[in-house]
Amino acid sequence: MALEPKDDRSRLLERAAAHAVRYLAEVGERDAGARCGGDELRRRLGRPLPESGDDAVAVIDDLADAGRLGTTASQGPRYFGFVTGGSVPAATAADWLTSAWDQNAQVYAMSPLASVVEEIAAGWIKDLLGLPAGWSAGFVTGAQMATFTGLLLGRSHVLREAGWEVERDGLFGAPPIHAIVSDEMHRTIFTALRMLGLGEGRVRRVGTDEHGRMQVRELARELRATSGPCIVCAQVGNVNTGAADPLAEIAALARERKAWLHLDGAFGAWAAVSPEHRHLTAGMAQFDSIATDAHKWLNVPYDSGIVLTAHAELHERTMVVPAHYIQRTAGERDPRSFTPDESRRARGI
Repeated sequence: MALEPKDDRSRLLERAAAHAVRYLAEVGERDAGARCGGDELRRRLGRPLPESGDDAVAVIDDLADAGRLGTTASQGPRYFGFVTGGSVPAATAADWLTSAWDQNAQVYAMSPLASVVEEIAAGWIKDLLGLPAGWSAGFVTGAQMATFTGLLLGRSHVLREAGWEVERDGLFGAPPIHAIVSDEMHRTIFTALRMLGLGEGRVRRVGTDEHGRMQVRELARELRATSGPCIVCAQVGNVNTGAADPLAEIAALARERKAWLHLDGAFGAWAAVSPEHRHLTAGMAQFDSIATDAHKWLNVPYDSGIVLTAHAELHERTMVVPAHYIQRTAGERDPRSFTPDESRRARGI
């Protein structure tokens, strides 16, 4: 059987794939830093907006040439900056398929594959982290949005416990929420608190030891000094030292206080997979919500964050806003029900 002539799309995709394969073949041998700066990249790529589309092959060639010079070699073995991941070949290949399929992974009816794959991947992740099967998971852009989602659930929970429905009535007149963090929390915690209307300046900070671990005695004092709705944030994997807060001790104090307990486990949560380092995550399953990144130790392409919570019903109830044009499928998982996204990439693939 004779093959049909290649259409323009096939030629373009093959061209892009050839550039990508060449890049990955060379990245292990090059310097870690970018080989040109902003001025050179603007000279190569800058041009007036065309009246009609440029030749697509020429555009791909220009981007690929600039990419060999203007990227950092974060996929290569010499790059150790910023706790940045590098995707493994299988994950890169799956990501290419994800882009080709171009699914809007919002509800099951829009992409059964995306929904089922996220369900399966969530189960694997819970197994890896040693979390109960009943926890729910959402696939988001990164640990920033995972933290935002986890703290959003916490805000809803602690205010509901105080008799206030924040989704219905907002924050005006709501009981104040105490947010308690360590002195060395990652900035994503503070950004999330800003976005949630809880304010960076109102946060109560707990001192740390020489390794950057939260001081449990100081946390106990802060918890005793407050009353009413409370959220406590801890971390495993201090971004400067790699240290883990004493999670089990913190969890015991938070439970006694009836505080929501959120864990920043952007990269440190994956210590649970290592028999040698698993003790650092002891107590993690006692937390209410966990934020982590798959684009670090799991080595999948950017962007890929994960939020997990012990409160599956709260998770879905807080995130879902019904709409007449959204078709839900009984018995199936709608990925949108666990993230703040509407149109969203099929990250689970």
